[in-house]
Amino acid sequence: MGKRTKKVGPTRGLGPRYGATVRKRYVKVITEMKKPHTCPQCGFARVKRESVGVWKCKKCGFTFTGGAYTPMTKLGVVAKRVAKGAPLEEVVKTTEEEPE
Repeated sequence: MGKRTKKVGPTRGLGPRYGATVRKRYVKVITEMKKPHTCPQCGFARVKRESVGVWKCKKCGFTFTGGAYTPMTKLGVVAKRVAKGAPLEEVVKTTEEEPE
């Protein structure tokens, strides 16, 4: 049997450069970014990144802003709660309870 092609991940273009830890972090961020996320409007897993911080649902066409690599960030969730008018003490308690 002949040789098979080598399986490479998101770090295919980096080679041995930048160190193992940096490449592992890069893989984690890029795979999280590339996977389909759930739409906050229709609930389907069809959200893809349009550009840095801009996310769009391919099903319903809903465009919204979020994080650079994920559509929802922890800070964004807290900001939404504060904007809705939840008491600040309640927001602080819920963020402390969430495991990281």
